[in-house]
Amino acid sequence: MGSDLSYLSDLNVFQVGRRAAHSDHIHYRSKEEAESRKSSFYLSLDGKWDLIWSPDPSKREEEFYLDGFSSRRIRKVRVPGHVETQGFGQIQYINTMYPWEGREMLRPPMVSTDNPVSQYIKTFEVPESMKTERLILRFEGVETAFYLYLNGRFVGYSEDSFTPSEFEVTDFVREGENRLCVEVYKRSKASWVEDQDFFRFSGIFRPVYLYALPSCHVDDMWAKTDLRRDEGGDFELRLKLSYSKPDFKGRLAYRLGSLVSGELELDSNLTSWESGTYSIPLVKQYHYKAPNLYDFEISVYDSEGKLLEYIPYRIGFKHIEVENEILMYNYHRLTICGVNRHEWSAKGGRAISLDEMKKDIEIIKGANINSVRTCHYPDRVEWYYLCDEAGILLMSETNMESHGSWQKDGAVEPSWNVPGDNEEWEPMMLDRCISNFETFKNHTSIIFWSVGNESYCGSVIKAMYDYFKSADNTRLVHYEGVFHRPEMKKCVSDVESQMYAPPERIISYFKKEWRKPFLVCEYMHCMGNSLGGFKDYDDLFDEYLGYAGGYIWDYIDQALLKKDEVTGELYLAYGGDNGEKRTDYEFSCNGIVDALRREKPAVQEVRAVYGNRLW
Repeated sequence: MGSDLSYLSDLNVFQVGRRAAHSDHIHYRSKEEAESRKSSFYLSLDGKWDLIWSPDPSKREEEFYLDGFSSRRIRKVRVPGHVETQGFGQIQYINTMYPWEGREMLRPPMVSTDNPVSQYIKTFEVPESMKTERLILRFEGVETAFYLYLNGRFVGYSEDSFTPSEFEVTDFVREGENRLCVEVYKRSKASWVEDQDFFRFSGIFRPVYLYALPSCHVDDMWAKTDLRRDEGGDFELRLKLSYSKPDFKGRLAYRLGSLVSGELELDSNLTSWESGTYSIPLVKQYHYKAPNLYDFEISVYDSEGKLLEYIPYRIGFKHIEVENEILMYNYHRLTICGVNRHEWSAKGGRAISLDEMKKDIEIIKGANINSVRTCHYPDRVEWYYLCDEAGILLMSETNMESHGSWQKDGAVEPSWNVPGDNEEWEPMMLDRCISNFETFKNHTSIIFWSVGNESYCGSVIKAMYDYFKSADNTRLVHYEGVFHRPEMKKCVSDVESQMYAPPERIISYFKKEWRKPFLVCEYMHCMGNSLGGFKDYDDLFDEYLGYAGGYIWDYIDQALLKKDEVTGELYLAYGGDNGEKRTDYEFSCNGIVDALRREKPAVQEVRAVYGNRLW
């Protein structure tokens, strides 16, 4: 009995029973609900959960998901939240090495025996208003792999810590109390490609929802836009629909401000639809100084005219391209004054609150930063909405980094690099690209899709690049790791992207090999008393039209609030302050703000230098 642990290392199994990724729109029963931003289709399952924590799989309770199970080992934890920040397991910060190095000799896709297991239990009742509808369980983020059970039955399995996972549970729920059980493993084969420079956590660290689908539901939408050179705009709507009644008849209406409107007759045989392109004579452009957004809405009705669901969204018109080896935005040169941003909370780690996200928007805008790279994974969905409204241009990065598999002791040595040229990793990695694109494709703020970070390069990464290019012709695709495979530069990134290139190397590029815009995806490593020489990069904008700017490393220090055992006072604990044996110490702290979001002196330099470039 219990979970099939072979899933953890089997490259052919990265999901079981998971729904296809789709747009992140929220559906409501009425416009009034939408105005209140509270949908009665949704039931939050956040809050206190029961937890049984085990240091390794041999210590787990194999029958924890069965009705009638009880244990004295059960404790309480918060969801969303990491288990390590709540007293279960070792808090560890590490940069490029894998956490098991020096203890175990492993090669991909082997899984470490040092693999803590968190077994979560939550009971809930389905609200009366949702009982006759299809039901979906949605996990916004679970690190790193999990098995899902409901009422004693296996529902599914999923990996990819930083994109939503959904499962239909209509046939699993019952009257009265339902018993939801989630078994989370800290390590899996996914750990080889989630080797980001951050604290190593586990658990259900983003929100969890149960939500209902009406008899006809818009499963997926793409409100695709483009700004034309003549200041007009092109608009196209693509829909995917599902039904709970085989003989459904109804109507769908859509509207984009006062620019576009249309209707569609529905029946249960219609599961996908495309509007064709609307050519709009004049639109307001979306720009970081003027983030003009239009209200878009979809209304679905049954055959008697009853509103079944209402979907609002805010979209804008922009255009991003490379023209004559220059990065162009809305037909003008774009100067990226950017910053890399890990999701971080001094109290919750990567379990970040909405208020903290809003504070980040305020600081970023105040420092004259116009672009953010979501290093090195997709963020909580709320972040993309906030950036849409604020005019912060996004590089939306796929959850991939395998730094420890190719760089050892500072040397490039890719003898067992993943995913590299290992075709058996390709389906799993493409799944991550698909989740990134499908979830966030409607967000106007996104100008780049990024394949991932610091994973060298190879045929699998080229396949990931090719996917983004085929899926979306309105945005550019970025990848820095091809720098180490110059023979692949022409086919894996739309820009020449390098890390920590000194100005002299950038100048040499423009004098000898200028073929693409030059983007410094990480620079000005902001550790200690940093950002000296920042203006040297700023001067490059005046000398070289192909210089597109870059992203400071990074926005916020990674440090956790901790109480001194003697004095009782709170202090910020960095790498190594939590008793971890393998760590990279204070290297976790290179932000322009500290972990409590207090501005460091570096922000003054950023504000002054970037302020020169915002047109």
